[in-house]
Amino acid sequence: MKLKPTSGYLLIEPLEAEKRTASGIVLPETHEEKPQRGKVLEVGDQEITEAGVKKPAPCKKGDVVVYKQWGGNEVKYEGKDYLLVKFEDILAIEVK
Repeated sequence: MKLKPTSGYLLIEPLEAEKRTASGIVLPETHEEKPQRGKVLEVGDQEITEAGVKKPAPCKKGDVVVYKQWGGNEVKYEGKDYLLVKFEDILAIEVK
């Protein structure tokens, strides 16, 4: 990967949203929900706040995370879609 996020950001590859509900109902193709899960491809340096507090990344490269539904900035790079998400927009990390 040739993209390195700046301090306080993660580069995420969004994962496909579920096409089936928890009860097993298959959703039609027209029902497109914005994904909220993704794989962390790159991690920016720790963020330093205006008060001088250092905030480390909440996850590491390779983790699958859940982020805010409307969080992040969409980026197209070499024909693929990615997200640049702030550290604070990470809601959870999937435990293996």
